[in-house]
Amino acid sequence: MRSLILSISVDFDKSAFLQMVLFAGFIILLKPLLIDPMLALFAAREEGTVGVKDEAREMQEKAADILRRYENEVATARAAALKARDESRQETAQLEAKILAEGRRAADQITTQGREKIARELEALAKELEQLKPAVAQSIQSRILDAKGLSS
Repeated sequence: MRSLILSISVDFDKSAFLQMVLFAGFIILLKPLLIDPMLALFAAREEGTVGVKDEAREMQEKAADILRRYENEVATARAAALKARDESRQETAQLEAKILAEGRRAADQITTQGREKIARELEALAKELEQLKPAVAQSIQSRILDAKGLSS
């Protein structure tokens, strides 16, 4: 195999040196006029973005805190409503039991008074029958005798 060596020749003349000087001059001239303001703009934009992100994060934390407080308040209100409902049910049950007990007492009293009245009326009827017994017996006897023709 044959080795092939290629050589490149570079001429370093005045034009290359002139281009390097012009490049360095443009960098020195444009840095304060263009590059530094642009870097400052990028830094300000980054700073503003970071600030907005931090502000957004703070707002999210505040929103989460507000949501937690809201949920706690709702839970507290729900618990209070359940407690009030249970107390109301208990009061209603007690009132119902009281009304039923009063109704039973009134019914028992009416029943007792009715029984006493019936007993008094039966007693009065029994006395009346006792008093009418001789007259009824006399009436029955006279009818029987009249029917047999034995009356006097």
